Amino acid sequence: MGVDPWGSRFDDKSSIAEVRARESEIELIDPPADSEKPDKIQKGPTVRIAGRIILHRKKGKLMFLDLWDWSGCAGGTGGRIQVLIGMSQVGERNWELAQHFDLGDLIGVDGELRRTKTGELSVFASELHFLCKSIETPPAKFHGLTDPELRSRMRYMDLVHTEGVLDRFLKRTRIVQSVRETLYNEGFVEVEGPTLHAIAGGAAARPFKTHHNALDIDLYMRIALELHLKRLMVGGMERVFEIGRVYRNEGIDQTHNPEFTLLELYQAYGDYRSMMDVTEKVIVGALAAIGQSKVIPWSGREFDFTPPFARRIYAELLAEHTGIDPADDAAVIAYAKSIGLQPDGKHPDVVRNDIFEEKVETALIGPVFVTDYPASICPLTKRKKDNPNIAERFELFINGTEFANAYTELNDPDMQERLFTEQLAGQAEEDSMAKMDRDFIKALRHGMPPAGGLGIGIDRLVMLLTNTTSIRDVILFPLLRPEG
Repeated sequence: MGVDPWGSRFDDKSSIAEVRARESEIELIDPPADSEKPDKIQKGPTVRIAGRIILHRKKGKLMFLDLWDWSGCAGGTGGRIQVLIGMSQVGERNWELAQHFDLGDLIGVDGELRRTKTGELSVFASELHFLCKSIETPPAKFHGLTDPELRSRMRYMDLVHTEGVLDRFLKRTRIVQSVRETLYNEGFVEVEGPTLHAIAGGAAARPFKTHHNALDIDLYMRIALELHLKRLMVGGMERVFEIGRVYRNEGIDQTHNPEFTLLELYQAYGDYRSMMDVTEKVIVGALAAIGQSKVIPWSGREFDFTPPFARRIYAELLAEHTGIDPADDAAVIAYAKSIGLQPDGKHPDVVRNDIFEEKVETALIGPVFVTDYPASICPLTKRKKDNPNIAERFELFINGTEFANAYTELNDPDMQERLFTEQLAGQAEEDSMAKMDRDFIKALRHGMPPAGGLGIGIDRLVMLLTNTTSIRDVILFPLLRPEG
């Protein structure tokens, strides 16, 4: 037919949601005086749409298509509409072209918006345009993509054929946009740090290792954003943040993916209490951005995010949920053994935290800020003035899952170097903390202002706000084992 099956530019179209919103423009007018039919005639606006064929049926000299575009997602009013193609209405060439339409094809339609005899809003086609041929068989009409791994592997089909998927990912973009807007409004500036590091630092995690040929040096994919952002505070950037990918060579489960998106921010002249305020503003702003109230469902429960969130002290929670005195090392070790943990050779604070993770975190409904952690497990955190054994740190827990981590940042270079040295002792060579970032210590010696710092996993935040239980369902392309 001389028609390019891969289409070309198609201007001046309206989204399907915009066309559906024009339903009120359909008028009923009286028939001509000489008409043999007394019924009123529909007169609707002329429209132009484009989309993917998701339903296709033919009845004699009529063809019915359901056309879909993305305008029904993330706050849209409907991205699906019926197209009626009549042989006598579109003409011989258009009718011949329509015989080549299959499920999955992308087409453009000019026509009039009216209702069928059954009352269904439809575009009555007058001109057809072939925009792209789909030559692979789409998923079955009623079953779609049901296998979780196949949905992640064929995300391009999952977005089209699985209800709610595209909507969730468009909400993700709005959540991230909202996070940026909240921080801009609070006076923060956004930066981009390096993703290849000579030394993996800023968190305790196993990095991915690579090699740079030109310099003949090993490099690490970043595991955190922290140390470079703090260097910028030394340089006078008083409120700074980055939203970026980080990489940790660790396991995969419902809440972990080796490649994930992290928000880190630092506020000069603040502390961990300042970070609680920022955390609340970020979450409440994101809820508003996707049209949610402050009370939302997640994992079968409802959670109220009306600020201020609850605040609980680490040691008090440990005592409440275990019945032991957290200050009694012998009692802590004995309790650890009684619940099957192995405390031998570990610092008592590490044992306390093992117990906390096992017995307390899973019982935290929240949202709740857990504050004042043992200092020995927080090497980047400032100590409390009245108790150097306690670090000014919080973690935000919701339904037993951590969603944010914040410190009053340590800016004493001598103490930082000493704590790094203590932490490095006994570390495996491949672990992130096996080498000290001496340039970071040098930067601190030039003076970093007292500050609060905050990290929020964006993927987990999206899971929470979209009522999703698997991190794979909020990452467009999660890591998968290669096929074959």
